[in-house]
Amino acid sequence: MKISDILERVNPAFSFEFFPPKDDDGFSKLFKTIDNLKTWNPAFVSVTYGAGGNTRSKTIDLVGRIKKEIGLESMAHLTCVGHNANEINSVLTSIENQNVDNVLALRGDPPQGESKFIKPESGFGYASELVEFTNKKFSFCIGVAGYPEKHPESTDRKQDLMHLKEKIRAGASFIITQLFFENKFYFDFVDDLRSIGINVPVIPGIMPILNLKQTKRFTKMCGATIPVDLMTRLESFQSDPEAINKIGIDHATKQCGDLLKNGAPGIHFYTLNQSRATLSVLECLKSDSSIIK
Repeated sequence: MKISDILERVNPAFSFEFFPPKDDDGFSKLFKTIDNLKTWNPAFVSVTYGAGGNTRSKTIDLVGRIKKEIGLESMAHLTCVGHNANEINSVLTSIENQNVDNVLALRGDPPQGESKFIKPESGFGYASELVEFTNKKFSFCIGVAGYPEKHPESTDRKQDLMHLKEKIRAGASFIITQLFFENKFYFDFVDDLRSIGINVPVIPGIMPILNLKQTKRFTKMCGATIPVDLMTRLESFQSDPEAINKIGIDHATKQCGDLLKNGAPGIHFYTLNQSRATLSVLECLKSDSSIIK
């Protein structure tokens, strides 16, 4: 089923993001994680695509197995990095052959060791081009990424919003945001999108903080910021992993509750292939009948 159709029927729509493990043991652990989260009837799950397409076959295999073996709607990430148009066509055909109906079209980050994105020969330089190509040749429901705090490579917010509008015009049906830790960024972002005529669902992406060093690395890559008061609390307990976990889960729970109470269509959890934090957040939300009925 297409995610655009699911979002019309399910509210709030919870979804989970995973990445392909490196080995068989990792896949076994991941399927246990997915099984734990399945009890929450997720609207869909998504699987990332490594830099340069280095997890290409694993991504395609995993989204297919999730749909066929676990019975959950799945979405494959796809990037422009390292592929020409013919290779992109081949990847999309493989995804289609898995009976997967959804694709998240991304430009992608530069491969490790490279400082900037380089357009592949006979390939695409922008996510909007990938969306347009996919939309013309296939019948996928296409999602795209949005940056509540502006893409780190954009010169200003207006330019960033215009790039996102191009992706919607090219055929994208919904937006999943990059992670953020202050909800004002999300609500301002949605208001700005509506003001320029973008009316598709905007699903907030949330990642509970479980490791401060790791989170700092992620935020540097995607241009997100951690509020000063939250950072102060985290740094004061950085030698206590359990305290960091509790602070991160508590903050994510408050974020999700506020987002859902104020109109967000759902939550997309960046799980990092673990279920504990996401389950903790969902259990806390469940205790508030005004959020989950």
